[in-house]
Amino acid sequence: MHEHLSEIYSERFSNTEEKRKEQIWQILVSHFFQRYVPTDGSVLDLGTGNGEFINSVEAERKFAVDLNPDSRNKLIPAVEFVETNSTNLSMIANQSIDTVFTSNFFEHLPNAESLIDTLKECRACLKPTGTLLVLIPNIKYVKEDFWDYLDHTLPLTHRSMVEALQLAKFEVTEVYPRFLPYTIKNRRIHLPLWSLKIYLKAQWLWPIFGKQMLVIARPSELTNGLPSNKI
Repeated sequence: MHEHLSEIYSERFSNTEEKRKEQIWQILVSHFFQRYVPTDGSVLDLGTGNGEFINSVEAERKFAVDLNPDSRNKLIPAVEFVETNSTNLSMIANQSIDTVFTSNFFEHLPNAESLIDTLKECRACLKPTGTLLVLIPNIKYVKEDFWDYLDHTLPLTHRSMVEALQLAKFEVTEVYPRFLPYTIKNRRIHLPLWSLKIYLKAQWLWPIFGKQMLVIARPSELTNGLPSNKI
């Protein structure tokens, strides 16, 4: 599938949709995700795509990893691009990254083994005090819409995601089974961007509209099960 990445992603979203995605991510970063990324630290965006997250977030060093070479052309000069498979992050120094972020990427991996190998690579990159942020569709709530995209191959729920993280020796600190809506593609009605700021603050809305999960973890030799107040 990777040989078709450039063609798939160049056709998937219109220019209007791409611009809206960029605006949405600016809000998501400034009003939510920035709190997990130290501005004087380092952050790695795994499966960066068009770089909406990594271009928006503030950090002293910013890395973007993707197998699609076209991603390089979407990034601002401050971002260091690494073209590689997620199961081989050896070009990133061990224990050098404060935050690893990944959005809508793990569902593209071919199988559970690749997911575990990817998580182990993330763990190797992270500092002992580092944070891993995982944002992906939750098949429990997305259901058959998950298969609307040709390159979706690995369906996950919040429980299976947590299990994978534990196998890779992560301690899960926060789990939001329903965080963000699924996709902006083909929506007939676009809510004003300011409404996203309200949505992020009103957590009672997440279980109503959220179909993507957010799982947050940190490296640990010991994992003691799920956070009972989140799952």
